[in-house]
Amino acid sequence: MSSILVVDDEDQIRRLICQALEGAGYHVTEARDGKEALRLYRLAPADLVIMDVLMPDQDGLETTVALRQESPDVKIIVITGGSDMIGILNYLDVATMLGAHRTLQKPFELKTLLESIHAELQAPSPQAAYSDP
Repeated sequence: MSSILVVDDEDQIRRLICQALEGAGYHVTEARDGKEALRLYRLAPADLVIMDVLMPDQDGLETTVALRQESPDVKIIVITGGSDMIGILNYLDVATMLGAHRTLQKPFELKTLLESIHAELQAPSPQAAYSDP
């Protein structure tokens, strides 16, 4: 069973995602912000992290960089939403440049998130893809 860390400061969204993932058979840990996410990840590294961008204290972009430095192979899906479409697209582009494997714009269908998670967990890590036989 794969483990997923869900990081979002919006309680309702975080709970909804966690319930869907648990229903799909994943082991889920949740964090309200980037600092809590790093603390929990260090205690029990997850196979995949779902990271909101806009959070207080330490945002999802900073946390993505920190996770990538500590664990280069961790799979990260960045999510964000809001009314400023250009700002959202910029955040998602930056997240990709910083190491997010996939990005999703809120609101998204849970089916789309589950498909993205499944695809990422099935994909080989960059090191495994280039290792010698």
